[in-house]
Amino acid sequence: MREEDQERKYYRGREHRYYVPGRHQQLCHTAPLGPPTPRVSWSSCIVSFIQGLAAAAPSCPQNVNISGGTFTLSHGWAPGSVLTYSCPLGRYPSPASRLCKSNGQWQTLRSTQLTKAVCKHVRCPAPVSFENGMFTPRLGSHPVGSNLSFQCEDGFTLRGSAVRQCRPNGMWDGETAVCDNGAGHCPNPGIPVGAVRMGSRFGLGDKVSYRCSSNLVLTGSAERECQSDGVWSGTEPICRQTYSYDFPEDVAPALGASLSHLLGATNPTQKKRENLGRKIQIQRSGHLNLYLLLDASQSVKEEDFHVFKESAILMVDRIFSFEINVSVAIITFASKPKIIMSVLNDNSRDATEVINSLNKVNYKDHENGTGTNTYAALNSVHIMMNNQMDRLGMKTAAWQEIRHAIILLTDGKSNMGGSPKLAVDNIKEILNINQQRSDYLDIYAIGVGKLDVDWRELNELGSKKDGERHAFILQDTEALYQVFEHMLDISQLTDTICGVGNMSANASVQERTPWHVIIKPRSQETCRGALISDQWVLTAAHCFRHAENSSLWRVTVGDPNSQWGKEFTIEKAVISSEFDVFAKKNQGILEFYGDDIALLKLAQKVKMSTHARPICLPCTVAANLALRRPPGSTCRDHESELLNKLSIPAHFVALNGDKLNINLKTGTEWTSCIEAVSQDKAIFPNLKDVREVVTDQFLCSGTGKDDNPCKGESGGAVFLERRHRFFQVGLVSWGLYNPCSKSNKNSRQRPPKGKEPRDFHINLFRLQPWLRQHLEDILNFLPL
Repeated sequence: MREEDQERKYYRGREHRYYVPGRHQQLCHTAPLGPPTPRVSWSSCIVSFIQGLAAAAPSCPQNVNISGGTFTLSHGWAPGSVLTYSCPLGRYPSPASRLCKSNGQWQTLRSTQLTKAVCKHVRCPAPVSFENGMFTPRLGSHPVGSNLSFQCEDGFTLRGSAVRQCRPNGMWDGETAVCDNGAGHCPNPGIPVGAVRMGSRFGLGDKVSYRCSSNLVLTGSAERECQSDGVWSGTEPICRQTYSYDFPEDVAPALGASLSHLLGATNPTQKKRENLGRKIQIQRSGHLNLYLLLDASQSVKEEDFHVFKESAILMVDRIFSFEINVSVAIITFASKPKIIMSVLNDNSRDATEVINSLNKVNYKDHENGTGTNTYAALNSVHIMMNNQMDRLGMKTAAWQEIRHAIILLTDGKSNMGGSPKLAVDNIKEILNINQQRSDYLDIYAIGVGKLDVDWRELNELGSKKDGERHAFILQDTEALYQVFEHMLDISQLTDTICGVGNMSANASVQERTPWHVIIKPRSQETCRGALISDQWVLTAAHCFRHAENSSLWRVTVGDPNSQWGKEFTIEKAVISSEFDVFAKKNQGILEFYGDDIALLKLAQKVKMSTHARPICLPCTVAANLALRRPPGSTCRDHESELLNKLSIPAHFVALNGDKLNINLKTGTEWTSCIEAVSQDKAIFPNLKDVREVVTDQFLCSGTGKDDNPCKGESGGAVFLERRHRFFQVGLVSWGLYNPCSKSNKNSRQRPPKGKEPRDFHINLFRLQPWLRQHLEDILNFLPL
């Protein structure tokens, strides 16, 4: 039967209505007055009906500007759109956001009144009280940039920060100031700024509790107990403004990245407990399950969801860079959870598959259910754990030794499904989490981006391990990435996994480049080098040109200015027999640096740590794993992947330990880069062919805004980053210009006018035969 014949028309009152049998009785309105209209096809009727609805839908007023700031809209001016305000650093929006209601009116979230939006000045809270001392100045709250000073009465010692500064995020820098006389089993826990403490006894088993003054939100532990080891349980509370957020550098100590720093602030004599649960443990043995939960509810705008997604991809990419046993689950949620990837799926162990799945995640998967059911999302993790336990067996080591980390990216606004804490309790029960097994579960509740976040719920969901915080609000994916570095405890990676550096903002210069070593004869430092295994260092041959007996030399591994630095003697120096600085003197080339390469065998093996770890050498099996290439890869494949552009961003380490930037030139850009040598008549007055000096053994840098290595940085690694791992492609050899003066080696001068700097680095891909000859029993090489 034709569509027109299915239609049935009748006239009622003053309008025409058409019903279409079998299509859920869709109602179409036609002309409101007059006689019946001609027959209308069903499809035309529906189009007209939808167009009429769209025209009739109310939109919210556009007079919503914020004084001194900007705003964004999730869905334009249509009902359901969330308007989010932003302000410059040091100010915050009031209100933070609005919702366009179905009646075409704006609703200010968490308020019934529509107030004019303004950017207000950020202020830090004032202390409510300060035991056994005094503080100045005494204000109701404090502006950004102002200082707060603390002094103790006689007989009490100040612990923490004597002066604290109010920062642009509404948080005080430094640590809680405490006046302590040493009495009590546990040290005086102090009173955080803006808090009131109940309890003044600090003996074993005594408890203290905290609350915040009005308009402040408590994060951390509201109650703490003095434990037998002299450490307070839980996390130090913080009273914070609702609009505050975290800088990455605040989060590092809160995660226990430096337990000595943390314990020094709470009890100078307290030793670290060996079983203290801390961070996400990265180790070769056992297995890690990482559960990523991404909030896609209406209160999270689509662009915020994309921030969550990009953050998750960064974290997955990093976690897989360690070559550990890890499975990743991906769950998006709004009113209901959607499992994108389960830890029971074999693909959850494959970085490429996991990242592909994340890339396909769609915010609109949840557009028909826009509520926030965090309980259901966490409960789906509980069900997944239960299924895995059934598969492996509850009593088996395979199940009991799995560590679990849940990362919840959310604004924390649960409005359905009941308390998420119930799901957390179920998860703790199935994993048998107790004081002895506390490091088998970490739950991080994190807000990222310009979100209006519920601090209270984030705090309730995050783990509260001794001295650690697991709930944060961060401004962008870069901040989250830096924080994620501190979530990862790589101290358990005691084998020689290569190319792992700490890339966070708070890492020391040595932790960022733990392969970097200093080579010096007696007291005078001369060269740099790179650890390529737990006993071998790669450096430049010319460092030993005027060398005395190498047994008198010392190699400093780790941070030379801290307990992490250690001096090693040299058991053996292997210098390329082809290296001869005077090889081309009869051609008018006074110095020639071909084959400028050497190896040092240390007298002892280096103990691996976050401060001492080898870099990845290309063309080895270890580098192949780090690049996540298939087992059949060759050395040529590595060169194609690492030196795959005409200009490749790379780095070297300066005398002061800083990582400086260069661009390595290849192909036609290499040809133009080396031409500066023939133009430097002061060094090469009679040079006819530049390739007599710069052979294909050398990589070239020093153009544009490149940093130039100084005298004393020779032999250091020239390296680049791929997949969050570091690969040495060259070593610093020689250059046309020394930017450092003898008086100040930390200050680099730009070259004088007319002087064109260039730097040349031994290309390790060209010295493969020599490396293989001397390291064949040390490193596992790929075919050429």
